[in-house]
Amino acid sequence: MNMLPSIIKRQLARYLCAPATYLNIAVFLALSTTLGLHNSQLLERNSTDLQDFFQLHPWLYLLLIPALSIQLWADEHETGLSDLLITLPVTNAELIIGKFFAAWVIIAMTLALTLPIVVMLNLLGSADNSVIATQYLASWLLAGSYLSIGCFICTLSRHHLVIFILTLSILLVISGLSSVLDALEHQAPIWIIDSVTSLNPLSRFTHIDHGVIVLRDCLYFISVIVASLAATTVILNYKNS
Repeated sequence: MNMLPSIIKRQLARYLCAPATYLNIAVFLALSTTLGLHNSQLLERNSTDLQDFFQLHPWLYLLLIPALSIQLWADEHETGLSDLLITLPVTNAELIIGKFFAAWVIIAMTLALTLPIVVMLNLLGSADNSVIATQYLASWLLAGSYLSIGCFICTLSRHHLVIFILTLSILLVISGLSSVLDALEHQAPIWIIDSVTSLNPLSRFTHIDHGVIVLRDCLYFISVIVASLAATTVILNYKNS
């Protein structure tokens, strides 16, 4: 893992030099701020946290994550650098982990740009910063799990549109598990409903978003990330063998 810091720096530089990155971040911030503040009505309700604001993030990530995923391997495929990387003393695991963490840092920076809302809430004198901190953590972990899935999709195709559509479709299906649960509530055994519930990332996200940090919920997101990155490594090793 000696090359990992260099890979992260290089991928971060590529993100920060790409106009598409700033466009994607701007769209996310505009939608999350406009819709979040409108739905939460902070001034009218005198809220102590940003629960209504963060409840929009799982759906807004359906646009941001596929867009960031496209940029993970874009230059390598377009310039033929992916073939050159095979000859360098860099493992596929280092490449995948480095690129993933660089994209995850970009998401963290995007979330950090929403901190003026927290400052505004504190100025109103009613903010519960400990709960808000857990809400930021929940959003970041959810984004990381979505991003790891997008990273896996990138190994299946080199076409930007295909990557975007596949990533969006899979994330949409995952996010729609709650609707499936409602449909199965009176038509399926309890153990099936419980199994589907345990796989629903939105239910895990909601627990942390309410300010309750449960170890199993955090481990769920981390396990999704590890499993997706491991699957990505296996596919990339197979393609390069």
